[in-house]
Amino acid sequence: MNTEVKVQGCTSFKVRQLMRRISQMYDVEVAQCGLRTTQYSLLSNVMNLGPMRPVELAAAMNMTASTLSRNLQPLVAAGWVALGAGADGRSRLVQITEAGAAKRREAQRHWKVAQHKLNAQLGIERVAALHALIDDVLPLLGADAAGEHAG
Repeated sequence: MNTEVKVQGCTSFKVRQLMRRISQMYDVEVAQCGLRTTQYSLLSNVMNLGPMRPVELAAAMNMTASTLSRNLQPLVAAGWVALGAGADGRSRLVQITEAGAAKRREAQRHWKVAQHKLNAQLGIERVAALHALIDDVLPLLGADAAGEHAG
């Protein structure tokens, strides 16, 4: 008897398919406060990591500096994020504004609704197992060579 496990289909396709469906759930909820989920993530990281240089924030979020710069522009324009002076006059610091912190709190309520819907739809055991599997395999894949982020 052959006990070999066989993988059917393309793993990349299956993961992207799952990601699209999950992202759609979060996008619908977070959009109710005028943000995309990527903007919510960026606001959350700026708030949680505190004032820091853009290059450090990009590294912490596993994205390129140019991607970060592009994603920061609408948040700066809206007054939710500020680029202040850094320690040496030449450097800049990214920091959340009071309006940005308020927007992030508003968005977090919508994000929680999406998370609860996902938990209810999949079952908390599956969500926990998915988190555990992701946490287990990410280190095995090493650093993200493309410098992209997942949102």
